[in-house]
Amino acid sequence: MRFFMVLGAFIVITLINASFSAQESKYVHSAGGFPMRHKIEKNVFSKIPSRRRSENHGSNIGNYPLTERSNKLEKKNLSVVHSSIQAFSAYSNPLLKTAENEDIKTIKPSQFIKNRSKSRKKAHPRKKSHKPVPVVSPVKGISSVKTLRAAPLLPDRPVLTMKIYEPGHLNKEIDIKRICKHRGKYLKLLILITSEHSHFMARMSIRHTWMHYGSRRDVGMAFVLGRTTNASLNESVNKENYIYGDMIRGHFMDSYNNLTLKTISLLEWTDTHCHRVKYILKTDDDMFINVLKLLDFIDGKKIARSIYGRLARKFKPIRSEKSKSFVSRQQFGGTVYPPFTTGPAYLLTGDIVHELYVQSLNTYYMPLEDVFITGIVAKRLKIKRVDANEFRNSRISFLPCNIRNAISVHKIKPIEQYYLWRNLMDSTKKCE
Repeated sequence: MRFFMVLGAFIVITLINASFSAQESKYVHSAGGFPMRHKIEKNVFSKIPSRRRSENHGSNIGNYPLTERSNKLEKKNLSVVHSSIQAFSAYSNPLLKTAENEDIKTIKPSQFIKNRSKSRKKAHPRKKSHKPVPVVSPVKGISSVKTLRAAPLLPDRPVLTMKIYEPGHLNKEIDIKRICKHRGKYLKLLILITSEHSHFMARMSIRHTWMHYGSRRDVGMAFVLGRTTNASLNESVNKENYIYGDMIRGHFMDSYNNLTLKTISLLEWTDTHCHRVKYILKTDDDMFINVLKLLDFIDGKKIARSIYGRLARKFKPIRSEKSKSFVSRQQFGGTVYPPFTTGPAYLLTGDIVHELYVQSLNTYYMPLEDVFITGIVAKRLKIKRVDANEFRNSRISFLPCNIRNAISVHKIKPIEQYYLWRNLMDSTKKCE
């Protein structure tokens, strides 16, 4: 019986020692060394009873009595524990190893960043790419490469216009019946004014002045625009068109180099919605148009398949890339342009709109819309270009008689539209 009691006591003591050793060993695997140091110190100091004199006077610590020798041995044991902890921490933490077992607070920030950057470079090697990033040009279907220099908007090789022109319009807010009722069956004149999204004041000044003739049953008027990536401008144009319903918008990106696409867009819209109209005036929003003078001009003309305006002859292509009128030899290989009517304003007879639209899509693209439409394309279709002095297409003196004798005046500011309109309407001033 005593044998079994002794054996049971021995087993219990053995299990207690085993659990105690397991509890100490589980902290050895703590990352960085710091939790292990805390737990070992805790276990060591937990074995040391409180040193209040009332309780510990004459007591023993371990196998040694509380004497001067025991204090020295205690300090020696603790220093061994601390040194082993620092050795383990330095081995497991490269920052402590770099600092040569110093406290982590003594490590310099620059040393920390240096070690960190080295580890990142090894873990995530990056290869430098010298290939430029391809970007999409504002002209549909033409890709360019964005480098340190500005990427060209136009191709260096000839390209058919149909490959870069996207047909169709945003007709949601357009008042088509007011602009061209019955597809232009009873319409004598359709005036289409090219504009830009930011030219709000120019459009308003025209609406307040010579666009007043758009209220006539035989005259229709509208503005022509493209698309924009500016969200605020797009929203303001949507609101403006909701109020007035007089803005035709194509799918091309609105820019100077896309003026040809804008003119093709107005030809397409006319061919689709107003093909019965007798005459179409293409003009810009910085023009003053004497509509009554233009109607009188139309009444005296009976020539079909014609374009009227300020005729330009023997103009040579500009090959300097610094000029906004630059045309490469790939875009036009000739030395002299065919005769064309200048772009600020020209008049088309209604019987050539469809032909101009179809042929322009089958012609190599060129950024100068007046040379392209009224020169190159019109020449291929054998359309007459007629010079008319009434199309001034330049800035002239604002004297009332000068304005009354001209059909189109160029480079007019929004505020000047009102002044010219007043001079035109002033019946007290007589002209010979």
